[in-house]
Parts: sequence; C-alpha cells; structure tokens
Amino acid sequence: MKRIATLLLASAALPGAQFRAGVGRVDITPQESIWLSGYAARTKPSQGVATRLWAKALALEDGKSRTVIVTTDLIGLPRVITDVVSARVQKQYGLDRARLLFNSSHTHTGPVVRPNLILMYDLDAEQQQRVNRYADRLTEDLVTVIGAALGDLAPARLSYGQGQAGFAVNRRQPDKGGIRIGVNPQGPVDHSVPVLKVSAPDGKLRAVLFGYACHNTTLTAEHLQISGDYAAWAQSAIEQANPGSTALFLQLCGGDQNPHPRSKFELAEQHGRTLGSEVLRVLETKLEPVNPPVRAAYKLTQLEFAPHSREQFEKDLADKNVWVVRRAKDMLRHYDAGTPIRRTPYPVQAIRLGNQVTLLALGGEVVIDYALRAKREYGGKQHLIVAGYSNDVMCYIPSLRVLKEGGYEAVTSMIYYGQPGPFNEQVEELVFDAVRDVMARIGLKKR
Repeated sequence: MKRIATLLLASAALPGAQFRAGVGRVDITPQESIWLSGYAARTKPSQGVATRLWAKALALEDGKSRTVIVTTDLIGLPRVITDVVSARVQKQYGLDRARLLFNSSHTHTGPVVRPNLILMYDLDAEQQQRVNRYADRLTEDLVTVIGAALGDLAPARLSYGQGQAGFAVNRRQPDKGGIRIGVNPQGPVDHSVPVLKVSAPDGKLRAVLFGYACHNTTLTAEHLQISGDYAAWAQSAIEQANPGSTALFLQLCGGDQNPHPRSKFELAEQHGRTLGSEVLRVLETKLEPVNPPVRAAYKLTQLEFAPHSREQFEKDLADKNVWVVRRAKDMLRHYDAGTPIRRTPYPVQAIRLGNQVTLLALGGEVVIDYALRAKREYGGKQHLIVAGYSNDVMCYIPSLRVLKEGGYEAVTSMIYYGQPGPFNEQVEELVFDAVRDVMARIGLKKR
C-alpha cells in the first residue's frame, strides 16, 4: 500500500501524469477459412494466416470521465456492429457513446465483415454462415476488449510527437480525360505519423497510439493469407522493441492513398518496418506532455446522394457488369418497398486531450482532402489527428474536388458498397457542418 501511495503522489507531480490508462487486446483472427474482403477479383476464400489480427483498446480516465479508443485489423466496422457494442458497453460500463471510438486499419487481407462492401461478394451458404459466425464472435470480442482496457486502468503519463513516412502515394491518376487507380506523385498526400505515447509513472512504455493515411493494400488480390498488411508489421515492430507494450494503429484519411511500391509480400513487411521504425524514433525524442481533461462529442448526421430514378436501375439490369446488375436489383427492391435510398447516416466524432491534441474521427473511406482541410481550419498550436474508417464504413467519402473529377472513389466504388450512386455536391460541406458542431462542443474553434 505504501508503494502504491508513493506512485500515485509521484504521478500527480509529473506533467501529463493526471491520467489513468488501461490497455486490452483480443485475437480476432478467423478460426476457419473465410472470404477475404476488399477485392472483387478474388474467387476463393483465405488460405492460411500470415499475421494474427487484433482488436486493441486504449482506455483513458481523467478523474471525471473515461474514454476508450478501439482499433481493429479489419476492412471496416459497420454500424450494425458498433451500435450494438456501444449499447452494451453503455449499459455495462456507463460509457457514453461520444467516449467510445472504433477505428479499422482497412486491411484487404482480413475477413468480410457484413454488411461492409455488401455487393462485392457472391457467397455460397457455407461461406455466408462463416461470415455470420465471425460477426457474432467479433461483437463479443469488442465488448471483451473494452472491458479489459477499463479493468486495466492505472496511473499514466501521456505525451505527443509526430514523424513522417513517405511510402503513401496518391492513387488517383489522370488518364485520357478521366481518373484511374494508379500512381500520381503530384496528387495530395499527408505523410505525417502522429504518435501518442502512454507511459507508466516510472517512464516504462505501456502503449502507443499511432496513425498513417494509407490504404492497407500492399497485398493485392492474389494474396489469400490472412494478415493486417503493413499496419500489422508496424505494430509488431514497436511491441517487439518494447516488451509488454501495446501498439495501436489508427487508419487516417487514406481513401485515395496507396502504398508504393506494392503487390509483393516482402513489401508489406518493408512498409511496416518503415512505419514502425519511425514511431520508435519519435518515441525517443522530446515529446510534448498531454494533460487532462478529455472532452468528447459525437454526431450522426446525414449525407445526401445525387438524384436517381427507378428507370436508371431498370436500364442497369441489362449491363454486362455483374456488380452493376447486383446493385440494380438491390436498388429496385428498395423502390418496390417504397424506400429508395436517398441518404446515408454519417458519424463524426471528436476527442480532445487537454489543450494539446484533438482526434477527429470520420466515418467511411475518407479521402486526404478532408485531413488537409481540417488541419488548415483547426490545426496550429492544437495538434490535430484526422482519422477515417471510424465508427462506420458505409462507402467512400469524396471531397467536392474528387466528386467533380469522378473515378473510383467518387462513383464506381458505390456499386460494391450497395449505394445508389455518387453523393450530391453538398457532401463536403455537410461533413464539415458536423465537424464544426463536434469541434465547438469540445471547445475548439476554427483558426
């Protein structure tokens, strides 16, 4: 007891030590061969495991409230799962929805998580059962990992730094008057690597939350081993260098960013080592202390699709593209039921750590323009981390620029996501209306 009291007094006297922090981790690797998500070109389920997949949680307590950030080595978590988990966690632990954040690494060598990319696959009955079993187990695992982090709370110091990694490249390549997925070195990128360090009062590393804006698509469609792609190797490198620590990866606004080069297994390891080494370098520099309180806000807004009609989907029934036909049939079912899809719910969340760091979490596959704009409007002395793939992944979220240019992120991807078509031109402003709302509620104003 005397030792515990001494530690508490010591932690209270140190900058950034007024927190309590806890970490949890659960292995969410599929237990059977399962269809992998992210590539329509695949024709068979997974074959073996290259890296384990993890759900990890970081819990923070500032003396008045508790907040939990959950990261997962998955393509994306849909609201049909995060809403259920959030409701259970609120009932079991009293955690308000605004104080629970879910983020996915967007690995393309992880399992299908229905209804994410719902029209991309044509699963037989057995594969559908496996996907359903995985979703049921995943829901339980997420509740478990949150409980584990909350049960691990202990005095901690938080500090922040930032590095750089250069393997992400804009993939929207102009081609014959249009846009294709390729390599565009002149396109916008954000190579920043935010690093939040969580230490015990004695300085020992307990956890590190870090992020990067880049698709986890080093491993392309021909790769069938389960893995977390470069993010898995980055987390592993950090944990191996700091035994007993937990590294949590946040996918930032990587919707139009790809690793470069890619398509070889060793490149996933190489990019992971590059990112992990940069995080380790930052951890050894003089970091900025982060102090309480933790403020949080969450908003579920609505994004509007461009106008569409029954006639256009009836015409699509004759298309030679099987995915266009699937989407047409699905949309016509909604028309028949009198419920054509005109909009989609969209989650926006902000978590502010003292006056030092704010994490803005956006749903969907968010393109880099959103991060760059948010940093222009809310950056400065306040370090701003802008994550995509958070709380729900319902489709790509193009900026107005990307929407007008067209291409995969703006138009074609909506087919696989089972959405009726592109958004209307209000999409970016509707997102930033919600951003302004949550930022105001955590006390952060535009510059």
